[in-house]
Amino acid sequence: MQDSSPTDVLYPPRDPYASGLLDVGDGHQIYFEQCGLPTGLPVVFLHGGPGSNCAPAHRRFFDPAVFRVILFDQRGCGRSTPLGELRHNTSAHLVADIEALRQHVGVAQWLVMGGSWGAGLGLAYAAAHAPACLGLLLRGVFLGRAADVDWFFNSVRQFLPDAWTKLAASTRVRPDTPCARDQWDVLGELAAALHSPQYSAALAAALAWEAWEQSVSTHREVLARTQCADALAAQQLLAKYRLQNHYVSQGCFWGNTSLLRRAHSLGHLPVALVHGRQDWVCRPQAAWDVHAHLPQSRLRWVDDGNHSPFTPDMAQALVEALAHFAAHGHFQGWGQSFHPQGFPQTAPSPLPTALP
Repeated sequence: MQDSSPTDVLYPPRDPYASGLLDVGDGHQIYFEQCGLPTGLPVVFLHGGPGSNCAPAHRRFFDPAVFRVILFDQRGCGRSTPLGELRHNTSAHLVADIEALRQHVGVAQWLVMGGSWGAGLGLAYAAAHAPACLGLLLRGVFLGRAADVDWFFNSVRQFLPDAWTKLAASTRVRPDTPCARDQWDVLGELAAALHSPQYSAALAAALAWEAWEQSVSTHREVLARTQCADALAAQQLLAKYRLQNHYVSQGCFWGNTSLLRRAHSLGHLPVALVHGRQDWVCRPQAAWDVHAHLPQSRLRWVDDGNHSPFTPDMAQALVEALAHFAAHGHFQGWGQSFHPQGFPQTAPSPLPTALP
């Protein structure tokens, strides 16, 4: 996902004080960096995707006088090597990489912050390594269920029929046929195109996917670019969407309900959820489902927020959640608590016995 420009809500840009590559086996090395206060409250940042990478703007959510922030590019992503490698690249591998990184940087426990795909990955990591977690801050939750994937590639097209038609046109399927309208395997067709032996066809599919993603995120048709800035940028774009296809076509290697099942074990951890009500990429229902499975969690709806963490209201909610945790070590008193009916469980007012 291409994020919009950061707002003034965020902290000023800051360079890392350390960076490097960590060998995690299977031929993979992951890039990581640290910024902020070396003796500060440790927090690990999990980027979205799959297939994306951490960016300088992500450092700006964190108060540099309070937090020690560890950011990294997941396997096959960004500055990690080898770029775009799909072998030995599953959610289980990524969870193991996060734990290896924690041990490598010498952190006993850390706050886990993730957005979109990174939110689901944060849940998976915490379920596997709860003693290493101080809490979770999750934004724009993505659970990788069949319904979540189908929403993004099919159902949301009802809001963007023009943009979706152009996505369909990037593959061999004619979008004006009954099959294409009702039963088209858009993900399968994109996968075939991304791995086409014709480089131009593969790159066109990646550019079409990028444009569709931006259209869904911004609620308007975004036309696909006709080319990349240079050969390296084209290689990076292809790697991103081949890796993203690798994950979403396999249910992110989680299964349809496994993340929610695992979430039951996290009831003792402080958990905060931030989700935009206008998020068309990751449905608000996903945040509510996690909230329901973790009744002690706190949820902040951002009424005008979409999928980007950088819009003013979304950024403000994330910065406030981080500040609250830094001050209190939990999220109680921030956001709303869970109530099965969707509203506070207060005693009802007595009804009058007779009309006045």
